[in-house]
Amino acid sequence: MDHASLAVLIEAAHAGSLAAAARRLGISPLMATRRLAALEADVGARLMQRTTRSLALTPEGEAFLPYAQAMLENEAAARASVRPSSAGASGLLRLTASAAFGRKVVAPLVGEFLRANPQVSVDLLITDTQVDIVGQGIDLAIRIAPLKDSGLIARRVAPNPRALYATPSYLEEHGTPGAVADLGGHQCLTLTGTTHWSFQAGGRSQRVRVQGRFSANSIEGLREICLSGAGIAILSGWDVRDEVAAGRLVPIELSDGELEPLAIWAVHPSSRFVPPKVRLFVDALERALR
Repeated sequence: MDHASLAVLIEAAHAGSLAAAARRLGISPLMATRRLAALEADVGARLMQRTTRSLALTPEGEAFLPYAQAMLENEAAARASVRPSSAGASGLLRLTASAAFGRKVVAPLVGEFLRANPQVSVDLLITDTQVDIVGQGIDLAIRIAPLKDSGLIARRVAPNPRALYATPSYLEEHGTPGAVADLGGHQCLTLTGTTHWSFQAGGRSQRVRVQGRFSANSIEGLREICLSGAGIAILSGWDVRDEVAAGRLVPIELSDGELEPLAIWAVHPSSRFVPPKVRLFVDALERALR
C-alpha cells in the first residue's frame, strides 16, 4: 500500500480539505486528489465524501484511518531504527501550548531547536483552549494543569511553581495578606468562572472563596492587570521572573497555606513510537526549564 497516499488521507482528515493536506505535504492539490483516488481504488471503498464546500470521512474512512496512521507510524519507526543518531530529526513538528507559555518559553526554544535540527519545520498553535491533539493532528501538546485520565501519553517535564503576586503600590494601599483567610478582603484577579483558590498545609487542602472586580480567560490578561496594580493574582514563576527582578511585582507568602502544585507536561498521542522530532523537542524543553 502506497504510504504517500496514506499520508494524504491522514492530512486531509485532520485539515478538513485536500488543498490544506497538499500544502502540508508540499505537493499540488491535483497530486493529492490523485493519491486519494488511488488509495480508494486500492482498498476498494470510498474513504472521503467530497463536495465543493466540504470534505469528510465516510464510515469506511473512519474505520480505516487508525490503520493508516499505524502503518505510517510503523514505517517511521523502521526508518528511525536504522538512522544514525547523529542524523537528528526531520519532518513537520506540530506543537500547541498556552498563550503565555507559548510566547515566553516555547517560541524562543523553537528558534534554537530549528537551528539544531535543519531538517525539521515547526507549526506552533498558541491557544488557551485545550486542543484535541488527535483530531487536529498535533504531535505534541505542552500543558500546565492536572491531567485527566485519557488515552494520551504524558511525560512530566518540570514542576511549575506558582505564587500570589501583586504590585508594591497595591500592597502599600491595601496591606499584605498574611493568611489564607485574609484573601477575602482583597481584590483577587481570577480566571473566568473561578470562585475559589485551593491551598495546601500539613497535607490537607483548603479552598477559600475569592472575589474581585476583574477576571479574564487568559493568564496573560491576569498578568497585565496585576501589573497595573488592580489586585492579587496567581502566576507562574517563569511568567513573572523579569517583573519580580525589576521590583514591579512582589511574591506573597501566606503563613498557613501554599498553592496546590502543578507540573508542566508533554503530551502526545501514541506510545508505540515517539518520533525523533518529538523526543528531541521534549528533551530540549526539559533542559531549558532546568
